[in-house]
Amino acid sequence: MKRFTKISSQAFVLISGFALLSVGLMAFWSPQAVMDLINVQLTNNDALSSIRGVYGGAGITLFVSLLFLLKNHLQKGLLFLCIFWGFYALSRLITIYVDGSLGNFGTQWLTIESIFSVIALVLWVANRQHPKHAV
Repeated sequence: MKRFTKISSQAFVLISGFALLSVGLMAFWSPQAVMDLINVQLTNNDALSSIRGVYGGAGITLFVSLLFLLKNHLQKGLLFLCIFWGFYALSRLITIYVDGSLGNFGTQWLTIESIFSVIALVLWVANRQHPKHAV
């Protein structure tokens, strides 16, 4: 069970990292492609550079950070992902409360981010029960 928990934790960190990397690379290559997912047009170079920075630069930085955490501090990586995905979900809940219901895209990602936050928390707790593997 200890081995399964550790491998599951590592796989989850990698899946999260590659999800962030894919959006980051897409944003570097074509910021408009990222914004097309939510039907927003980028009409000037400042908008393009902002999406490259926020989704591209930050996303790739998160990927590199997750690789480091995967190798050196798996527990901290899981806790970080619990918080990261949780705050993404919270931001969507705030939007629902303040601005009204989400579309299909936002609803789908609210579900995914909530599930990912819970998975990270469950894995974090499971690894705490096996301190030898809690790196």
